[in-house]
Amino acid sequence: MKLRLLPVVLSVIISSAVLFGGWFAYTSLAMENPLSDIIGNAPGVESSTMKLDSTQVNIELKLKQDANLREIVRRIQTEGSSIIGKRSLHVEVTDKPSAKIEEWWSKALFEVAQAMETKHYADIPTTLQKYAADVPNMKVDSEMDESYVYIHMTDGESSKFVMLPRSSKIGVWPNE
Repeated sequence: MKLRLLPVVLSVIISSAVLFGGWFAYTSLAMENPLSDIIGNAPGVESSTMKLDSTQVNIELKLKQDANLREIVRRIQTEGSSIIGKRSLHVEVTDKPSAKIEEWWSKALFEVAQAMETKHYADIPTTLQKYAADVPNMKVDSEMDESYVYIHMTDGESSKFVMLPRSSKIGVWPNE
């Protein structure tokens, strides 16, 4: 039995194109597009980019000034849970805060970091309000869920969003 080279090479090329084309179409149409729609339709999201791979989902968000970051992350986690699966979710907010907000945040950061390290999360809103009282027009909101502490700083037209990861979960036992 003698095999001809051209038909064998053509069938390998066509099979590879169908296999990888099908995989690419599935990833794009069944996973990335629906998750992008969930993110894009969340209230307060101005624009987003997403990278999905086998171990993690990286999302970069540009938010409107009145956005609620905790609610956006919760929405992505709940509505996108079937797409995200066991992948780890990494959300990064890209914003351009004013120099005034950056300077203010650098002053408050030490006490916030200390509260995070010692797990005294209730000290964070008090600390932020104490520092905000010194700056006119500064508004600071903080929220928390089982994974992050969310801080939103606003000074007139400029704002900054911060997500601080919590190292432990809410619960009585550390492995709960």
